[in-house]
Amino acid sequence: METLYHQTNHLLQQVHGDLANLERALGTSDVHQKENELQVHIDRIFSNCERLDILVMKEPVARRANAKMRVDQLKYDCQHLQSSMRQLQHKRYMKEQEEYERESLLSRKFTTNEQDTAITIDPALQHHTKLNESSKQMDNLLGHGGSILTSLRDQRVTLKGAHRRLLDITNTLGLTNTVMRLIEKRTSQDKIIMVVCMLICCLVMYLVWKYFT
Repeated sequence: METLYHQTNHLLQQVHGDLANLERALGTSDVHQKENELQVHIDRIFSNCERLDILVMKEPVARRANAKMRVDQLKYDCQHLQSSMRQLQHKRYMKEQEEYERESLLSRKFTTNEQDTAITIDPALQHHTKLNESSKQMDNLLGHGGSILTSLRDQRVTLKGAHRRLLDITNTLGLTNTVMRLIEKRTSQDKIIMVVCMLICCLVMYLVWKYFT
């Protein structure tokens, strides 16, 4: 496993240098050949990583976690190199496209007549215009969504205020009902006290009359 690991790591370092050479070779005639060679090296690294994954499982348990971490680092570095190569390929493609469009524009012949001049609109310009229109529409949608959220937030505050006032009214009504029940209870008690006092007065008057007669 160690031999294959060091071979793969050495190949990885070589690909780093090849990427720098590929970036300097953009626009030259042998750029495609360099890309193919670089892709072969990257595919070989991926293949070695797959073999290393199998060999890791055969390592002793004490060394298995460290070995797997090293192999995972190799795979991560290889994926990063693959991504960098794709970026260079995209950069090369855009550069070739620009050169092709420039050559096409310079070699284009414009014809005029008595009425108007016909100029073919560049498809890239149309695409750019469509993107700008889509961006504006998205901004309008975001603004509309923001206004809806603001309106909902204001309605929530209003509903909370109404709910609070309703609770206050409910508490007030509950207190009023309690006071009324207390008043009614006190009135009944006063009636009983008044009847008892009248009976006592009558009894006292009777006793006084009985005593003096």
